[in-house]
Amino acid sequence: MVKGRKVILLKGFLPFHLPDIGKEEIDEVVDSLKSGWLTTGKKTKLFEDQFAGFLGKGIYSVAVNSATAGMHLALEAIGIKNGDEVITTPYTFTATAEVIRYFGANPVFVDIDPRTFNMDVNQIEKAITSKTKAIMPVHFAGLSCEMDEILHIAKRYNLKVIEDAAHALPTSYNGNLIGTLDSDVTVFSFYATKTLTTGEGGMLVTKDKNIAERCKSMRLHGINRDVFDRYTSTKPSWYYEVIAPGFKYNMTDIAASIGIHQLKKVWQFQRIREKMAALYDSELADLPIILPPKSKNDTHSWHLYMIQLNTPKIKRDEFIQKLSENGIGSSVHFIPLHLHPYWKNTYQLKASDFPNSLSIYNNVVSLPLYTKMTDRDQQKVIHCIKNILQ
Repeated sequence: MVKGRKVILLKGFLPFHLPDIGKEEIDEVVDSLKSGWLTTGKKTKLFEDQFAGFLGKGIYSVAVNSATAGMHLALEAIGIKNGDEVITTPYTFTATAEVIRYFGANPVFVDIDPRTFNMDVNQIEKAITSKTKAIMPVHFAGLSCEMDEILHIAKRYNLKVIEDAAHALPTSYNGNLIGTLDSDVTVFSFYATKTLTTGEGGMLVTKDKNIAERCKSMRLHGINRDVFDRYTSTKPSWYYEVIAPGFKYNMTDIAASIGIHQLKKVWQFQRIREKMAALYDSELADLPIILPPKSKNDTHSWHLYMIQLNTPKIKRDEFIQKLSENGIGSSVHFIPLHLHPYWKNTYQLKASDFPNSLSIYNNVVSLPLYTKMTDRDQQKVIHCIKNILQ
């Protein structure tokens, strides 16, 4: 910032995110509340079926109460056990790695490609050992990983692939939607900030019927029958069997009521986000920042719009503070896992072990980008950033 330049204080605070919930979602939730059935039932089943239909033929969908739950179920279904290793990235939210630890297995981190923020495929093979059982790529910010190479490596070494697609709805790779590739399982998040939200929730999808059936049982205590069937049948149907010590990971009909209508809007939401990202690109291009990675030919969900500061005149934390002082919310995605005490101490990691992740983290800022933002809101952000950096 030029010395003596005063940043104009704009009225009102623009949050980092607001969900886009319409009358349809509200009416559907009210209908569920009046129905007498609130937990996993016919609306959850409808949401699962519609989500599978959205992706295409041959997809099985399992609705869960979070993407974390979905990834845990996926690892259980493919047989991850104590002492196994799963390759993933440190540049992600802790949920990606923590579900591996649930089994006493170990995440093995490989650094990111600074051009994409996604797992560097050139480093994967070096991380494979006799204990490696799976690869968990993360489609960061809504840009797909290099899945052909990841799937090729997995096939060569007989490894499973579970895609962390928390950011990747709707995202495509080589013209195919994430969730339809040849990985074993893909898991989406419907957390409040995502393109499609149910408040809390997620969806596990797979082409493998056995995996789908295992996950459906394990999401509800290892019971082999849906609770909705047991309590709504007109004939006595109280009997069920517990086939394994499962979990409590089911989605409620209340959450599914939101998701049913959010799914209908998902392409509309993506187009709005894409248009907003393009405006940021054009307006911020001449500033001392690095614009976000993007795909030339594939769909980017634009879950996040992340810039990297590229000037010695202002540090990232000071930049965020100035945005806040001007009534603009922002965030940082993410603090790399190897900087957090648990991961650092458990695996004796140093900050320098993953230089690309560290470098990106030190300079990155996530700007507000969501469909409830108006043109005026976005211009407010652009105007403020120009004032700070020019």
